[in-house]
Formats: sequence, C-alpha cells, structure tokens
Amino acid sequence: MFALHELPTLADEGHVVGALPNPIPNPIALHSLYHPTATFFIAPTDVVLRDVLFDASSARGQRRQRLQLAAYHRAGPRREVAFDPVRVRAAIVTCGGLCPGMNTVVRELVVGLSELYGVRGGGVFGVRNGYRGFYSEEEPVPLEPETVEQWHKAGGTVLGTSRGGFDLGRIVGAIERHGFNQVYVIGGDGTMRGAVKIFEEVRRRRLPVAITGIPKTVDNDVGIIDRSFGFHTAVEEAQQAIAAGHVEAESAGNGVGLVKLMGRSTGHIALHATLSSRDVDCCLIPEENFYLRGAGGLFEFLYHRIKKNGHAVVVVAEGAGQGLIPTDTDSQRCADESGNPAFLDVGAWLKAELKAWWEEEHAGELFTVKYIDPTYMIRAVPANAEDNLYCTLLAHSAIHGVMAGYTGFVSGPINGNYAYIPMAEVAEGKNPVDTKDHKWAWVRSITNQPDFIRAGAGAMS
Repeated sequence: MFALHELPTLADEGHVVGALPNPIPNPIALHSLYHPTATFFIAPTDVVLRDVLFDASSARGQRRQRLQLAAYHRAGPRREVAFDPVRVRAAIVTCGGLCPGMNTVVRELVVGLSELYGVRGGGVFGVRNGYRGFYSEEEPVPLEPETVEQWHKAGGTVLGTSRGGFDLGRIVGAIERHGFNQVYVIGGDGTMRGAVKIFEEVRRRRLPVAITGIPKTVDNDVGIIDRSFGFHTAVEEAQQAIAAGHVEAESAGNGVGLVKLMGRSTGHIALHATLSSRDVDCCLIPEENFYLRGAGGLFEFLYHRIKKNGHAVVVVAEGAGQGLIPTDTDSQRCADESGNPAFLDVGAWLKAELKAWWEEEHAGELFTVKYIDPTYMIRAVPANAEDNLYCTLLAHSAIHGVMAGYTGFVSGPINGNYAYIPMAEVAEGKNPVDTKDHKWAWVRSITNQPDFIRAGAGAMS
C-alpha cells in the first residue's frame, strides 16, 4: 500500500493532476523532433518509492499487514498541461552561496521552456541578486536561449546572488505586479524555506502561480534526494587540494598537510574526497566527535603515522570540532544573513594546536604544518560533466512538473528515479553522514584512524 505524498496543483489545493482547468495537450506531443512513444509520458499513477530496502524476513512475518510505503509522484512530461506556452511568464532566481552548476540550471530552464514547450518572445526572466532582486530597482532580465547559450561554462551565477533580503510581502507583490505565473527558485535550505513561504502566500492570495524549488548546496546536505548538484564537482576539485597537501607534507621532515574542506553541518565532501584520494591519513567530520591530546587522541595517532611514514595528511570539514574551539564572546558564533551559524576556523585552530603540542611533547624535532584552505575555490568553478548532465535533468524535471500544473514541489532523484517532492519536506529535511553505515567504515579502513570516542572512553576508564 502506497502512502502517496500528494502535491498541490494550481487547480485544486492538495489534489493530484486530474482536475486541471482547461487542460491542453502537451506541446511535446506535436514536436517534430521528439515523436513521443506510448511510454514517453508519465501517468499520474506513476510513483517513486522513498525506501527500497527493507527486511524481507520482517515482511514475511507481517503477511496479513499491508506495508505502508512512502511514495512520490514520478517526474516527467504529462500528456496534458495546465499552461499555454504563449501565456507563460517565468521568473528564475538564484539565492545563497555559490555552487557549481547554478548557471547550468538557469541555462537549461531557459532552453527547456523554449525548446521543449515553445515558450517564446520574452516569456522567461532572470531575477538579479537573489530574493532582493524581486523588489529592487533593477528590472528582471529577459532570457532567451541565445542569451544563456554559454552560461554553463562559467562558475558562479551570472544572475547574481545574495543571502537574506527575504521580504515576503514585497516578493509576492513583485511576482503579481510583473505577471509571473511560474517561479523557479534555486538555492539552499534557507532559500527553500523562503520558497515555501512564497508558495503559501501565493495560495493565500489565490494567485495562479506555480512555485518550484531546485535545491542547491555544495555540501550535499539536502534531505530526501540522492544528492545535490555541484557535489561531484566539489569532490573532484578537492582532490587538487589534498594532492597539494600530500606533496607539501611528504617534502618536509615530519610534515603534516592540513586541508580544510567545505561542510558546515555535514562531512560528505570530506568523506568522499578522502575515499577518492587514498593520500589521507585522517578525516574529521562534524558528525563524528574527536579529541586532540592523550591516549587514543588525534595527536597520538598522527605522531605514530608520522614516525611510520615520515608525514601525514589530515582532511577536516569546516564544521568539525566546533565545540572544541575556545571563544571568549558569543558574537563570534553569530549567524549570517541566511540564518546559518558563523563557524570558527577549525583549520587555523587545529594548525596552532598541532604546533603547540609538538613543541611541548617533541621539542627540538623538525616539524612542519602546511595549511591549505580551498573552501571557496571548490564551489566557484564550473560544473563538471557529471554535474552538468544532472543539472539538465533537474531543470527539465522542474519544467515538466510546473507545466503540468504542479506547484510547491522540488524535483530530484530518489533511488535513481526522478520524483516530485513537497517543497516543505525538502526544506526541513537533513542529510547527515551516517557514521554507522558502510561509507564511514570504508573511510576508517582506508585511513586506519581510530574511533576517537571509544578510544577516549577506554583511556579514561
């Protein structure tokens, strides 16, 4: 039995497509280049299961009970659509921090609306500099396929971005004033929470506007979906920093290469970069506590590794060890304009602690720490081939959903299949590293680093 996560539509708040006002045949059906087959269009009853793994023995023990399987509507083109392409006025906005692939998503939204559905003649607009752009003096920019043709080759976002600036009344007022009936919001969890409020206010005002979000976070901390775009590019770019840290450490007597990678609340980049590199001796992430001094601590582990190999490489996620870093004022832990906590620099702190410990414990012995911080470098580059393809699929999935009349949703892959997920679920969803699963076990098998907490418990008992 499916517990289907329903999506609101423009026609009926809370019901699936089937009650569209004056539905029209999908223009793709008449497209001379596509010639859709019988299986090309997605039926309203097609679903994607959220969980595909379960204990078969448990199921046999519950033969008389009907399993409740969480499911979402499958993404893709429908036979009928709610929007006449000639009446589409779509707005695209990019918010929050940078991420590889933002320009690709914008490009494919513009090209997809134009080439798939025939939206022409000033039907797509770019909103400048995040949410503020809706009510700033700068007018939305008309976007045509020719305008965005090369955007996917550039890092950052050509439309510009910003944090904060969320003024619900002014944003929705601008949407209504400009006559937008489709809004595509590209941003992280804070941006998605804002998009949920926009969606709710649009419904309260009973405006015929479809709102969709395309979640963006280089940290891969978006919940429910398989991964966020830009993540593969970030991991690939991180390899260069790790390789540089390894060269620096290997070229110095008792050298340590210390590399800080992005990862405020989750350590996915650090974890995957460690697994991909094979040069890392220790990986520190926010989800796993550690301590520095004493038996079983980080410094003891690094000392033995240095004595064995002559050097060591440490990768640390920016959100790791925050509770260990001393601070004299609460102001140092304030939040940014998006509401995210402002983290202290774990890399600089760890470097200083390493040098102080070595001077205390091994004075007179040669020791070098090279600190490499590529934090913003790995998010400012253009998307690689894998992420460019992924961004295209995300953009097209969003377009198909909006054109079909869905609203208040996020498109993304679940277990490899693209689905439409209620935006509120994604806005509140989390995706921490599960330190009890196989990937973290693989990290520890590659690095041979200890379980610092268990080691500490043993040392104190």
